[in-house]
Amino acid sequence: MISSIVSRAFSKQLAVRTTSSSSSSSSVRSFATFPAPRLFTYETVTSNLSVKDAIDSVEKAFGALAQGKVDVPMPMHIGIDETANAGPGDCHIKGGYVSGTSTFTVKLACVSFYKNLEKGLPPGSGIFVVVDAVTGAPLGIFQENRAMTDLRTGAAGAVALKYTTPLEGNTIGFIGCGAIARNMARAAAAVRPKFQGGVAFGLAGAEEFAEEMSAELGIDFTVASSAKELCKQSNVIFTQTPGSATVLELGWLQPGTTIIASGSDQATKQEIPNDVLKASKYIADLVKQTRKVGELRAPIQAGIMTEDDVYAELGELVNGKPGRENDQEIIVVDLTGTGAQDAAIGQVAWEKLSKL
Repeated sequence: MISSIVSRAFSKQLAVRTTSSSSSSSSVRSFATFPAPRLFTYETVTSNLSVKDAIDSVEKAFGALAQGKVDVPMPMHIGIDETANAGPGDCHIKGGYVSGTSTFTVKLACVSFYKNLEKGLPPGSGIFVVVDAVTGAPLGIFQENRAMTDLRTGAAGAVALKYTTPLEGNTIGFIGCGAIARNMARAAAAVRPKFQGGVAFGLAGAEEFAEEMSAELGIDFTVASSAKELCKQSNVIFTQTPGSATVLELGWLQPGTTIIASGSDQATKQEIPNDVLKASKYIADLVKQTRKVGELRAPIQAGIMTEDDVYAELGELVNGKPGRENDQEIIVVDLTGTGAQDAAIGQVAWEKLSKL
């Protein structure tokens, strides 16, 4: 009899669970689906976005970052070792959310796949995924192949230039003359339209860079015979090289020089020598990154600098801390690239391109 009662009770519980499970499953199936995210091709991205579009948004993002209003996780790095089936190459994943904005962004950037050149393909590619911050649904996938990354890097250069250089009388040098240098030059013209001239130096492409920028910006660009000559002619220096070796020396710099370095984003890279960093007013885009993968890493490891030697993060200047305080100090701004910039350019891209 007892076993009969237990059997009936178990049967009732099973029936209740089955009904509940069926109801829950039916409820899940009744949810509406999110629309597929829009795909924006590389051609659409590059023909509709410019570095000018990004500057204001990136500047505000840096200000929010310094106030603790941006969620920026540390970048993720995947190294693709060279084998018979793959590589060599690197994949960087960054992202961020600026509090109060309507989207957040996750970016996947692939670089240094140099074997692509043998196939007639570029060594880098990438996508931005812009996500609705209300629903969590992806809104757009931007096949930007580093174009948006280069734009937001150029915009960061503009912000650095704005807060660390005189309004007029600047001669700007570019060590490394690739895509990032072009966006740095365009960004410089946006915030310092009266800069006197540009000086280019690179192992490849310097002549072409100088000719293109002179024609596009209406500013005279010349080509230096060496990095030393460039430093002697320039009071502002952008460095955007692979970072495999340092590119200048302390004795080459004029008093009052601003260096804006964007070539280091891994622990194996360094563009600026330790003694230059030690002698400078050092400004980071984000200290928790620059101490690990930026220019600050090497002097910390050498024991000649600590995080206490950091004057400010760039967002602090946006929020009112003085940048350049006299015409003698050397300033280094270390740009490793932050998720805040990615979130900013992602928002700009969605707002502009979704209307097409």
